[in-house]
Amino acid sequence: MSKETDRFIVVHKEGSDFKDTGACQILVDKVTGVAYLTWKSGYGAGITPLLAPDGKPIVYQTR
Repeated sequence: MSKETDRFIVVHKEGSDFKDTGACQILVDKVTGVAYLTWKSGYGAGITPLLAPDGKPIVYQTR
């Protein structure tokens, strides 16, 4: 996929794939604006939406 058609953008990244602590990223869906936290280390990975204190998903303005 080209950059124009990628649905997700990375807004924050920390950690390293080469360390035992793994790497985490915050991705934003350009269509819905919902932010997701991803984490991976070794063969394990996870993804979850970021939630505000009221329990609703955090939404970024992407346009």
